[in-house]
Amino acid sequence: MPKFIVYFAQLHEDFRLAELNALSKLENVRVEYDPCNYILESPFLVVEISSAEQAAKLVRRAILIRSIIEYWGSGRTYTDVHNEVKQEQERWALYKTCSFKFTVDAFGKSLTQEEKIRVINGFSFLGFEGPIRMRGAEAEFFVCEEHDETREERVWFGRIVGTGSRDLIDRFDVKKRKYLGNTTMDAELSLLMANQAQAQNGMLVYDPFVGTGSFLLTCAHFGACTVGSDIDGRQIRGTAGFKRGVDGIRANLAQYNVESRVIDTAVFDASRNPWRPGPLFDAIVTDPPYGVRAGAKRQGRVGGTKGELSLRLVDGVASYTRPDYYPPTEPYEMSDVIRDLLALAAEKLVVGGRLVYWLPTVAGEYTAQDVPEHPVLRLVANSEQPFGSWSRRLITMEKIKALDLHEPIVPERDPAHKNFRDRYFSKFEPVEL
Repeated sequence: MPKFIVYFAQLHEDFRLAELNALSKLENVRVEYDPCNYILESPFLVVEISSAEQAAKLVRRAILIRSIIEYWGSGRTYTDVHNEVKQEQERWALYKTCSFKFTVDAFGKSLTQEEKIRVINGFSFLGFEGPIRMRGAEAEFFVCEEHDETREERVWFGRIVGTGSRDLIDRFDVKKRKYLGNTTMDAELSLLMANQAQAQNGMLVYDPFVGTGSFLLTCAHFGACTVGSDIDGRQIRGTAGFKRGVDGIRANLAQYNVESRVIDTAVFDASRNPWRPGPLFDAIVTDPPYGVRAGAKRQGRVGGTKGELSLRLVDGVASYTRPDYYPPTEPYEMSDVIRDLLALAAEKLVVGGRLVYWLPTVAGEYTAQDVPEHPVLRLVANSEQPFGSWSRRLITMEKIKALDLHEPIVPERDPAHKNFRDRYFSKFEPVEL
């Protein structure tokens, strides 16, 4: 198959292959590459795809891919690149008279305008006769020098055949939103999670810890119908958060013109949800509360139910019927949150549906066994975002078979994220065994 150069954004490096693989499945584009050739410190990966059209289709909604380039040559020096390009001169004729432009870039170094012109002139042997157009050119050629102190320098050359959707990061920038809160997920990661979930037309996506609704927006942007819930309705309504009095989540839905694809939001405890039994959702995308910015809570009272408080009257009205009512809650330990989330996904996802969520871990104690398992859920991707003494991992799981209520679930050991909130505020002091 023809070779192409994937030009990644040089950030969230541990997430890039996961998104590439998710988009390959979503767009039904076969991509072949050697994982051993993937280098975190490099923005380039050579892959094989059947055609330029398929390559463009693959990256059209990518967040961590800048562009994809039809491979023409690479090498340690420009002479190496020129010699490789000259081996396939029949390719040049396709672009002999069309309009064209050259884009010259460098990774790990800055090039002056004079150096860029010198690079372009070095490819004059191609003999292109068409007009040069900086905008709307029929063919755009890409040259990039890759510099890294730990590896050999390399030069890449080819024709750009498709670009990603990194412009969406600016469009969904949280600083531009009418409503946000202290747990609002940044735009880039929200969009990335929508791709991991493979959100698209005809899907129903659910966020059980909806907060200010970031995932409702991004999944709806890609065509999915979305619904969210939260135990704290104040976040949904906009009576809590950084920007209040703007109609909460609804203000953002109108801002991004996705009201028709966001079905609704509701207030309830996800661990005691009112959904009908059986599969319902094509994907569950969420950021469970783990106590760094907001403590996790579930319905209940510390010390158990107190019947005498259940029908308290406020101004002669039963408290639970008031619009400002907030149900009694108790702390919700992190490992319990994740266990219940997997149980929810196991029951409510359709077969083939995906669960995409964040898992906090302690940097010095994490092992692969800390990622919870379930008999009907298969781990697809596990990408780390480090924060020094702790990390959060974007976990993607896929439902592989129908839930059998009689199938035993192997009890898990205490994971490193157990009592994460307490560990976080104690600065992750070693646990005495």
